[in-house]
Amino acid sequence: MGSVQGLLRLLLLSLFAASSFSRMHSPWDDKIAMQTEEEAGEIEEGVRWAILIAGSSGYGNYRHQADICHAYQILKRGGLKEENIVVFMYDDIANNEENPHRGKVFNKPYGPDVYPGVPKDYTGENITVSNFYAAILGDADATKGGSGKVVASGPNDHVFIYYADHGGAGVLGMPNDPILYADEFVDTLKKKAAAGTFKKMVIYVEACESGSIFDGLLPTGLNIYVTTASDPDENSWGTYCPTMIPPPPPEFGTCLGDLYSVSWMEDAEMENLKKETLNDQYRIVKSRTSDNDTYMTGSHVMQYGDIEIDAEEVERYLGFDPANENVTRPELPVSKAPATASGMHVMQREAELLHLWHKYHKAVDGSKKESAGMELTRTIAHRMHVDNSIKLIGDHMFGLDTSLLRLKAVRPAGQVLVDDWSCLKAMVRTFEASCGPLTQYGMKHMRAFASICNAGIDLDTMKKATSQACGFSETDTDLRTADSPRFSASAKEFVKTIEF
Repeated sequence: MGSVQGLLRLLLLSLFAASSFSRMHSPWDDKIAMQTEEEAGEIEEGVRWAILIAGSSGYGNYRHQADICHAYQILKRGGLKEENIVVFMYDDIANNEENPHRGKVFNKPYGPDVYPGVPKDYTGENITVSNFYAAILGDADATKGGSGKVVASGPNDHVFIYYADHGGAGVLGMPNDPILYADEFVDTLKKKAAAGTFKKMVIYVEACESGSIFDGLLPTGLNIYVTTASDPDENSWGTYCPTMIPPPPPEFGTCLGDLYSVSWMEDAEMENLKKETLNDQYRIVKSRTSDNDTYMTGSHVMQYGDIEIDAEEVERYLGFDPANENVTRPELPVSKAPATASGMHVMQREAELLHLWHKYHKAVDGSKKESAGMELTRTIAHRMHVDNSIKLIGDHMFGLDTSLLRLKAVRPAGQVLVDDWSCLKAMVRTFEASCGPLTQYGMKHMRAFASICNAGIDLDTMKKATSQACGFSETDTDLRTADSPRFSASAKEFVKTIEF
């Protein structure tokens, strides 16, 4: 009996010593025992993550990077941690020689500087489709260049993706080749969903024809909700542009923002996002982006994916700014009759010309004016070359009578743009081999390439057509010799005929 009692005492002493040792050497005991309310909330509701991406470069595309910088400031005020926000931005406008306020970026006339503190995760040549997809999938090992920051989300987390740039049917622009194709983007989203590394995802896309990225492609059941700036067959619009009311300060000469983008961001800044639902925001943004329901200089904001997610509060994705705590529920738009269009927004694809025209117009006589005139004239010449080449190819494929109708054919809503995405990509490569790069403007013709594929036309036929259409160098045309002495006589007069 004594030996048993001795053994029990020994065991109790051992347990006490082990417990004491554990308390002395485990720095986590107090945290586990005293879990904060914030930590408990994160476990239950998950972490907020975001990817912000501007798909363009150049001062003429100022508005896209301004949009992204503005979005970052909203997320930061909403409580998202910097390590959970991945930013893709070429970063060539803040300190651009054309920027009248060097080192600053503005997204609205006389608004705040939105550039301070914006992370430089992926800039310049590191803004690529592959890095974008790696960031979505949380695969840091797959990134090349940049910070390596990715969305390392878990099954309870909420993810927000916001893209701003040019687009075309089935594609989104990128500042470095290749461009983003819808099938690959949606496949990446499917992989993310299959991995179970998020609870729900919200995607906002600002681009022309952005609805075509998801229409007929994005299935339901992935817990992904999307809104786009436009339907599958229309332009999106720049705003706060020269000639608009209100205009940007006169020294800018370029658009400061995009209509859909500033609509959702300016709404987010004035609402209590704990009380505003995604559907509330969609209705508010849809009304403003439609140009007062006239669509004169506006577009149709669309919804795709698991639309029922729009019943959730915006706060789950954008966070919550305590400054708006006392704001009541948002005032939703009502139909107006008769509606009055502002008529003052600028089509995305024309914003570049607007900038170049103002650059030429404001330049003093001399070499700067000559250079600005050359840049504008070359841009117009390239656009004419692309448009004419596509028309000639269509005439060869379909005949003069039906060419334009066949090239611009739009499939019914809910039907995917093209049956064979490999064919679409091959047709674009073939065109560029003979006719030169499409550029961001040429993406307007992606539907023509899709129509060629859907008509069953093979690659050899396309090669012959592009060779015939572009068998000459566009540098042989008068407009492309803008750097010659003839520019001063002819191109200057041509530029003077352009009005905005």
